[in-house]
Amino acid sequence: MVDTKNQYLKIKDEIDAAITEVLNNTQYINGPIVNLFAEHLANFLEVKYVIPCANGTDALQIALMSLNLQPGDEIITPSFTYIATVEVIGLLKLKPIFVDVDPISFCIDEKLIESQITLKTKAIIPVHLFGQSANMEKIMEIAKKHNLFVIEDNAQAIGADYTFSDGSIKKTGTIGTIGITSFYPSKNLGCFGDGGAICTNDSALATTLKMITNHGQSKRYYHDIIGCNSRLDSIQAAVLHVKLKYLHEYTEARRKVANFYSNKLSLNSEIIIPKVQSYSTHVFNQYTIQIDANKRQGLIDYLAKKDIPTMIYYPVPAHLQKMFTDIIDIKYNLKITETLSAQVLSLPIHTEMDEEQLNFITYEILDYLKIK
Repeated sequence: MVDTKNQYLKIKDEIDAAITEVLNNTQYINGPIVNLFAEHLANFLEVKYVIPCANGTDALQIALMSLNLQPGDEIITPSFTYIATVEVIGLLKLKPIFVDVDPISFCIDEKLIESQITLKTKAIIPVHLFGQSANMEKIMEIAKKHNLFVIEDNAQAIGADYTFSDGSIKKTGTIGTIGITSFYPSKNLGCFGDGGAICTNDSALATTLKMITNHGQSKRYYHDIIGCNSRLDSIQAAVLHVKLKYLHEYTEARRKVANFYSNKLSLNSEIIIPKVQSYSTHVFNQYTIQIDANKRQGLIDYLAKKDIPTMIYYPVPAHLQKMFTDIIDIKYNLKITETLSAQVLSLPIHTEMDEEQLNFITYEILDYLKIK
């Protein structure tokens, strides 16, 4: 699904030099490269503060911890997302309230949010799924009206642009109260292990977020609030600092792959190709098609025999996961979410794909459907 090795080989000298510098200065935790990377990422995103942390799941948890929420407070979020989005809500004894997604963008359907707001609602977590933005202008209007926090789950869409109705543009992850991202190796900006970051334009929140990542310390051995141990190590920061320079190039490579897929696969009416919303660019962390649920497994098996990998993101939506049996007391009818879980299929997409590979993959998909 991804080719991290050849991506590394193209910039091997830079990566090796950056890692060697960390090994030589031996500042493995909170070394100078961590702050330098955070500064440069903040410049790229045009956001005031970036607080690195250990991974994207921690980033979500720390974001929620910073908002002084109380057990039982409700958080509105989509069910069609990676489990981490919702897992941290339950971990902190908060209550997830699920909203269906838009059938075109796969992101939370903003038109359904207000109907789920109660006196206990404190925040909305929109997920910028597969590489494009949820409708943040509408979501922020709702949040302002009801005095709610907004935490953007930007783990799959770093570098995407959101265009507001007045023509202004902001990067995803910088629009809400807090934005989070993940640097898992398969992400568009991925490190060589785990890593994550939290973004905000609020100086007070930035101070709190930074303290939480480091045991709640205001200064060493002075612990003002309950925190955790979630720090981006210096070697991962060194890798990310190099790769950040190439993020635009990586994004364009993914878009080129996506365009190729769309041009070829649109020839078959049985395949629903990804649509890009007018208000958002798409950075294609995943290229996800929809196909008849009765044909999906057959296609997966056929492609596997041709050594073509595929993935289903996500076969079981969050509201149907066993972990929430004791938390959820609402009978949800999330028709679009459940339909997508039965129909979506993600194809290989990464920065190193060439036309020969793409021709092979698309030919085999179309050939299978022609046979069927």
